[in-house]
Amino acid sequence: MSAAPLRRIALDGGPVVLAGAMRVERTPNGLIPRRLPEWTEPQITDPYMRLVALRPAGVRLVFATDADAVELDVNVTRFRNAYFPPPPVAFDLVVDGERVVSAPAERGALCSVAAGAVVARVEGSPETIRFDGLGRGWKDLELWLPQASHVELRELRADGDARPGALPARRWIHYGSSISHCAEAYGPASTWPALVARRAGLDLTCLAFAGSCQLDPFVARTIRDAPADLISLKVGINVLNLDTMKIRTFVPALHGFLDTVREGHPDTPLLVVSPVTCPSAEDRAGPTPQDERGVYRAVGDDVPGVSLTLRTMRALIEQAVAVREDPNLSYLDGTALLGPADAGALYDGLHPDAEGYLSIGERFHERVFGPSGPWHAGEDR
Repeated sequence: MSAAPLRRIALDGGPVVLAGAMRVERTPNGLIPRRLPEWTEPQITDPYMRLVALRPAGVRLVFATDADAVELDVNVTRFRNAYFPPPPVAFDLVVDGERVVSAPAERGALCSVAAGAVVARVEGSPETIRFDGLGRGWKDLELWLPQASHVELRELRADGDARPGALPARRWIHYGSSISHCAEAYGPASTWPALVARRAGLDLTCLAFAGSCQLDPFVARTIRDAPADLISLKVGINVLNLDTMKIRTFVPALHGFLDTVREGHPDTPLLVVSPVTCPSAEDRAGPTPQDERGVYRAVGDDVPGVSLTLRTMRALIEQAVAVREDPNLSYLDGTALLGPADAGALYDGLHPDAEGYLSIGERFHERVFGPSGPWHAGEDR
């Protein structure tokens, strides 16, 4: 029996929802999902922030189909740290919320990044990502895009019909750094925010920006204006990495960010998470440049009452949450997610490996959605 022909499914204006994207940019060849509103673009002056904001962490195509095979034509730009081999880049297809099928992206351009800038680029070409053997009968699909690459969507096809899929009723916005962006995860559905969202039955919007979680006011206003049932902010490490703030400026900036979010979400459950462990920065201020082996090490001077070490930062974040006396605001110490005993998971002294992200996801779910967690009552399943 010959295979059924594949038919085009509209990526825009049809049955497909681009969940996790704030908007869609049209190109001559297709669509690029964007995680920040268009009005933010003039305010993003940092080149690296522009680079990482375009990476579609948490973005996925959601639809239902009775097809056995699905194809997606894409043009992918991959990235690697100049000191380390490139991490695998994959598209993950989640079938009926349970089964995960992964397909690699291998033909796109590859950029090497050092000190927040692209230092080399090898050109690539568009490619087709195919999933088959899905089985006949209607099923809900979530096709997660590579979390740390640029992705242009060109055409979606299937050998069956398609209709709108189901999204979870409760919406979760998470803001964070590379340790929430999770470039080193096994795949986009295995980043820790994706794992938590899938387990807790949440519609995730992931505002994780590697190297760029700097309490930017335009991100606070984006969260303020977006619908959300739960909001979490994992903050601090990038401020130390670049030594962009001192004690005097960090605490008011955190309060200002929270004030702005609360303008749009006065009663929404809100969780603030401090940094996970980073051994070289626990008692030393940033910045944290990479050494000759690519390991991040804090090299700043610890000036009491002025500079920020991680121990100081965690205490300040906890105090900032406490003084607000907000019954719907909670604090979580990041070392409960990845602490000193887990330092072996930090392959470059700063970032967890893929197994480390799995541990963070398990611990976040347990401590936040578990019986004693602040969001226990908000878990759907």
